[in-house]
Amino acid sequence: MTTPTRSPYRGLRRKLVLAFDVGTTYSGISYSILDPGIVPEIKPVTQFPAQEYISGASKIPTVIYYDRTGKVRAVGAEAMREGIYEVAEEEKWIKAEWFKLHLRSKVGAGRGVTSEIPPLPLNKTVNEVFADFLRYLLECASAYIQSTNANGADLWTSVKGQIDFVLSHPNGWEGTQQSEMRKAAVMAGLIPDNVAGHSRLTFVTEGEASLHFSIQNGLPSGAMKNGDGVVIVDAGGGTIDISSYSKTMGAGKDTFEEIAAPQCHFHGSVFVSIHARLYLEQYLAESKFIDDLDHIVRQFDKTTKLRFRDDKEQQYVQFGSARDTEQQYNIRFGQLKLQGSDVAAFFEPSIECIKKAVLEQKTSSHKPISHVVLVGGFSANDWLFEKVHSALTPLGLNILRPESHVNKAVSDGAISFYLDHFVRTRVSKLTYGNFCHIPFDPTLQDHKTRADKTFMSMSGHKRISDSFDVILPKNTQVSEAKEFRKSYFRESVSKEEFKSASFSVWCYRGAVVEPKWKDVDTKNYTKLCTIEVDLSHLPLQPRTRPGGGTYYRLDYDIVLLFGLTELKALVAWKENGIEKRSVTKIVYDPDTTNDG
Repeated sequence: MTTPTRSPYRGLRRKLVLAFDVGTTYSGISYSILDPGIVPEIKPVTQFPAQEYISGASKIPTVIYYDRTGKVRAVGAEAMREGIYEVAEEEKWIKAEWFKLHLRSKVGAGRGVTSEIPPLPLNKTVNEVFADFLRYLLECASAYIQSTNANGADLWTSVKGQIDFVLSHPNGWEGTQQSEMRKAAVMAGLIPDNVAGHSRLTFVTEGEASLHFSIQNGLPSGAMKNGDGVVIVDAGGGTIDISSYSKTMGAGKDTFEEIAAPQCHFHGSVFVSIHARLYLEQYLAESKFIDDLDHIVRQFDKTTKLRFRDDKEQQYVQFGSARDTEQQYNIRFGQLKLQGSDVAAFFEPSIECIKKAVLEQKTSSHKPISHVVLVGGFSANDWLFEKVHSALTPLGLNILRPESHVNKAVSDGAISFYLDHFVRTRVSKLTYGNFCHIPFDPTLQDHKTRADKTFMSMSGHKRISDSFDVILPKNTQVSEAKEFRKSYFRESVSKEEFKSASFSVWCYRGAVVEPKWKDVDTKNYTKLCTIEVDLSHLPLQPRTRPGGGTYYRLDYDIVLLFGLTELKALVAWKENGIEKRSVTKIVYDPDTTNDG
């Protein structure tokens, strides 16, 4: 296996890049110090406060304790240290965990998850909790870098006001979630709330970060040498993110292209614990130990779940003392006995999800797929890996896990994304477009049936509204530089109307192959964002209306770039035959809804 070589840093002054992987259950930090003329290295933060109380040196639990006034009292490994549970009970502290899942889109796969995840602390928004955790990660990174580098304090002082940050997120998150994460980064003091500050924050999907990690740590030689298609399965705490790539052969530099629309499923390891809780709630309903359910599930989480590898063997959850016995519920000497087949059932939805998603990627991919690479903390589970391996190997797929620590794949990969930028082509997850009005054609049946949607334009033409104008179809490969242009015009009797214009980008999430009208499968259209454009400085020429009077018309293009990890938008127009361009402001709704 050959790993690509990295070029020396070409900048003129030292720079620090920090990647924060805020996971549902565990979080990690990786970083790189960029010195002019030196080849950058990727390093993980491996020491955190109270680290000795948790396993897995590169990660800390994604947990925050708040007191009753809303003040942060313990974070990460500190929130798991001995005795903290008792203090929290006594002081009535509130625990925030799995809070990342509250950021998800409420449409699509994330629609039904709310009832299964712990609520946010009272009077706290998800942005506030996220910001508190980001602030803590920055403190941890600062302490670690200063203590492990020569002249660490001077080093930190020289870079701290200009740090570049990379935040990773599940494949299923869109611009709305990126916008909320940016707000949290500003609240946490990572970046200032201005254009320069925003430019220091980059987003990457967990799938793409995992590809970058795998390129450096064990992508199959067939994928590196022959351009074989490879599915990356990032099995984490909350989500399972599925992405497919192949190396672009013949390119001078190592570059990869995404070859299928990425997927995101809410079947991470916390859902095994959720299934375990539902089972035990029922099983122990009449037991005297039902009040210990939270503790039993915590112990299952920490031991039984991690060790499980055989559905024929009985499994044990140690939760009490030698005096705790209730034989009718298989509890002896503080141990609850479970059938291996029951524990296997807790894992089954996650295993089925991975198998189905990989086969869907294989079917829809733009190139043949030969390999499946599993990364993420959940993929370290031997039962999960073995079941996926035995199901997919007969189909001619090569299934593997990198030898290196799979649980730090995302944070290391996020730094590699920043430094190496291997992926140059991505695949659209949805169909993107805009609702607009088009010329009415009385010869077309679908126009005739919508006659009530027609109106006369200022220039005297009959037009029909609520037509869906597709800008980018689903499952289309898009290079980073590819521009999608749509021409629009605006007519008004008042020049004031041109001071601000807005243009909405909508997604279609349904099964209609060529969506055309808003009134067909309406519920599957959701607004992605609004692009705000100032058109007041554009040249306006007065025109004469057919019935007399003056109006103004402006012709302009909206230029969209979908091939980056964030949507970019520009407005273009002609002045004396020469194209001019201006940046736009993209505003995301607080959540993706069906409002119009």
